Amino acid sequence: MSALPNSIQARDVRYLLHPVTNARRHEETGPIVIESGDGIYVTDSDGRQYIEAMAGLWSVGVGFGEKRLADAAHRQMLKLPFYHSFSSKSNEPAILLAEKLVEISHERLQRVFFTNSGSEANDTVVKMIWYLNNARGKPQKKTFLSRLGAYHGITIASGSLTGLPTNHRDFDLPAIPVKHLTCPHYWRQGREGESEADFVDRLAQELEDVIAEAGADTIAAFIGEPLMGAGGVMPPPEGYWVRVQEICRRHDILIVADEVINGFGRLGTMFASDYYGIDPDVMVVSKQITSSYQPLAAILFSDEIYQGIADNTAKIGTFGHGFTASAHPVACAVGLENLAIIEENGLVANAKASGEVLQRELARFRSHPLVGEVRGVGLIAAVELVADKATKARFDPVGKAGAPLFGFGHEHGVIVRAIGDQIAFCPPMIIRPDEVVEMVARFERALTDTAAHLAA
Repeated sequence: MSALPNSIQARDVRYLLHPVTNARRHEETGPIVIESGDGIYVTDSDGRQYIEAMAGLWSVGVGFGEKRLADAAHRQMLKLPFYHSFSSKSNEPAILLAEKLVEISHERLQRVFFTNSGSEANDTVVKMIWYLNNARGKPQKKTFLSRLGAYHGITIASGSLTGLPTNHRDFDLPAIPVKHLTCPHYWRQGREGESEADFVDRLAQELEDVIAEAGADTIAAFIGEPLMGAGGVMPPPEGYWVRVQEICRRHDILIVADEVINGFGRLGTMFASDYYGIDPDVMVVSKQITSSYQPLAAILFSDEIYQGIADNTAKIGTFGHGFTASAHPVACAVGLENLAIIEENGLVANAKASGEVLQRELARFRSHPLVGEVRGVGLIAAVELVADKATKARFDPVGKAGAPLFGFGHEHGVIVRAIGDQIAFCPPMIIRPDEVVEMVARFERALTDTAAHLAA
């Protein structure tokens, strides 16, 4: 950090509290201030350029510096910079974006509600389903099923759905009725001698047992990321989602697909629900809906759910929920243009093609002494570092390898994400195969430095 008392880094330390950050350590190191971005690259205030291997925060699908999105925002700001969607008000970009989302998503998803973030969206899903079940005369049907290792946001409700200890500790979460099931990560959670099919059977039986114990009439919904992201990029085992859906349908439990990270092409299909054969009752999208150029999220849900909610608004007089910026016209205009870029530039197909290169290049590290597992689908992947390859033993403390690798990555011009000792990759969907090779080469240099650091 610059020693100048009035440097931008010093002013950051003086005024800002950062998310997912050790505040006392940040006071000592200060921030890396990102000043600009272009394509897959970002540049800091000292002029250093990095490949942004995380697309910012799993989100900048069309890359940085996309003029079409800036122009779309500018046009809408001049025309109508803001209007609310309360009390039967609307705006054209929100209407057109809702129509587009229904067009490209699953046939049963016919209705849309806009929020500003995935956290707000999942919080809203909880309230919507509670509201619906009260209207259905089933006030006891309130419990949500989630999974350990899941990430669904950080509000009180969505943070409760999240299955990560650091998002619960000292926040008094979970604070809503939620039951967390086993994380569907076969490599880490499978038992000795247990096949992948046996693992799926065990998780299916666990789901059946939890429903039987709680009573199906108390369980409202099962929420899950099709491919778990922020918990460490964990693709589910084959057949997992088929079993989950069959059990939930049989017990009148709604399926909520959290596609906040997965959606709009990341796995090489428009939605990860397409990839895994999920037919959700509710789907939540954010991040790549605008490539995070504007805050926006959307809840897509079935007409059956809508009709139940709508009937209750007629009965009690209103749907008493919403945000000042719900269906914000500038955000929706950017979202429309962003989806047009994804379609016109073939970014879903590019994610599939460049994703094959990413998975192939990372697979080379499976024999590395620090690497326990390499996993992923399309343009999302993780390399898990372990203290002992034979036993899969984790580092003690967690992060002993991941934290230095994160730092060495910056030295070699690549920004990855260290989730403990799991190194995540989620580059912009515009990335070319040759750029993937260069990104992984920079990671390899950081991995070499990490091995030397641990051996010292």
